[in-house]
Amino acid sequence: MALLRAREIIMSHFRPMLARHDITEQQWRVLRVLAEAGPLEATELANHASILPPSLTRIIKAMEERRFITRNRVKDDGRRTRLSISPAGLTLIEELSPERLAIYEAIEKRFGRDQHEQLLDMLEELIRSERGSQS
Repeated sequence: MALLRAREIIMSHFRPMLARHDITEQQWRVLRVLAEAGPLEATELANHASILPPSLTRIIKAMEERRFITRNRVKDDGRRTRLSISPAGLTLIEELSPERLAIYEAIEKRFGRDQHEQLLDMLEELIRSERGSQS
């Protein structure tokens, strides 16, 4: 419950920014993952963005309609597709970058750099250990 409450507190700082651009939290995660990881197949994207595959299908459709992402067939297997962030998606990330960074800086300032880094390290370790136990 503590992790869920912490997530809600953190996201409360980001939701107004996303709402002003008519972007959902899940759509934002998709954009961020594709911007950082590059083109991915839908199952990979769902895993990286922590979105259930049935929800991702709906999200992909909406994001393609807004031209934030593109879908391309895999070269040697026409049945498979890879999703990529489009120039419009990259532009949106760039537009939101100053506000996003200001939010991160305010959070870090509240707790201090050392505690902030320690928290991030602990969360990354939790993620790595969980992924390791699923293998």
